Amino acid sequence: MKRLLVWIGALTVATSIFAAEKPALDVRDFGAKGDGVTKDTVAIQKALDTCVANGGGSVLVSDGIFLTGSLVIGANTTLEIAAKTSLVGSADIADYPVINVRWEGEFREGHRALLTASNAANVTITGVGAIYGAPPVLSKLRNPRGPVLIELIGCTNAVLENFTTQYQQLWSLHILFCKNFTARGLTIRTVGANGDGIDVDSCDGVTIEHCDINTGDDAISLKSGRGLAAQNLARPTENVIIRDCRLHSSIYAALGLGTEMSGGIRKVKLENCVISGKQNAIFIKSRDGRGGYMEDISGVNLTVLKSPTFIGIDLLSKGIQASDPVPGDTEKWPRVQNISFKNVRVQDVTALVAGKNIPAARPIDGFILTDISGTCVNGIALANMTNVKLSGIHVTGYEAPLISTENVKGTGLELSTKQ
Repeated sequence: MKRLLVWIGALTVATSIFAAEKPALDVRDFGAKGDGVTKDTVAIQKALDTCVANGGGSVLVSDGIFLTGSLVIGANTTLEIAAKTSLVGSADIADYPVINVRWEGEFREGHRALLTASNAANVTITGVGAIYGAPPVLSKLRNPRGPVLIELIGCTNAVLENFTTQYQQLWSLHILFCKNFTARGLTIRTVGANGDGIDVDSCDGVTIEHCDINTGDDAISLKSGRGLAAQNLARPTENVIIRDCRLHSSIYAALGLGTEMSGGIRKVKLENCVISGKQNAIFIKSRDGRGGYMEDISGVNLTVLKSPTFIGIDLLSKGIQASDPVPGDTEKWPRVQNISFKNVRVQDVTALVAGKNIPAARPIDGFILTDISGTCVNGIALANMTNVKLSGIHVTGYEAPLISTENVKGTGLELSTKQ
């Protein structure tokens, strides 16, 4: 009898799961044309709204070029962009309503993204199709900000996977106040300044994996607002894993931390990635008036290709001053501690570490490099640090000294002769 009840219970669960599966809503059934000329905004939005009204499910966009303005994705909704299918942003600014956005670390007016979700759980954008942003006449807008490509605000358990994006001179993905976010298998391409790939902004629990990101600005940028308001809000970006990715920037950094970091950045892991940047492969950056902190930042098993620096650190002068800077002689500077990189191969890197632009009033506490090999022109330059540990630095091609320091305390600092 017990076995029968268990079997019936299992059958009931299986039946309920099967019943919850619903056929995808095809946007063509709601009037979308997909001819690349007709605006399909109303039809696609109607399909998305119907999906939410039905309690969730999937919306399918397939077999065509779908010209659209801003679209809002609701809770428990999967938007699937099929193969040989493109969503293309409209060139009409009226198709992107003006809302309140966080832009460059502060809240202000901005045009709504091409695809957006707000305070929604279980939002997924998937498929092997493509998303193309609005033309430069819109992406260049700054007052108010133009429409970013995808913007998720206050979402939980959001997933972006497998599709390709192309944009210019504005962020592609902006993830703000989200919890448990995953980006997987994305191919992201941008050109021009402000053309970031993924901006993670005051989020908790972020996984970025198997992505190929080649951008005009930072490939991935970690942020948490700027100024006293952001510090008091205390919404850090934390618990971030970036793994098995190719990250390249043609203007700035593969991975940028800051300059908007007044809410804090912590517990970041970069693993098994190939990275390169026009200025820095990894850039830790800030200025006075930021306050906040960056801590527990680590990398392991990295390949750094042709870049001016493997790690650049500038905590003195990077970023626009906040409208409400954090006051205090010491408190105005960010607190940075526990930076660690291990098992890194560098190839044709100009400087291994450029780390002298650090305030003496608030030194970095804890900087560790272990098992670094490859070729560089210049070695490691550090200033105003404590608890530094350098070991297994086996690079060639550099000009002496390998290590230069100023007001630095730690171990392994004596490696200062030419190879």
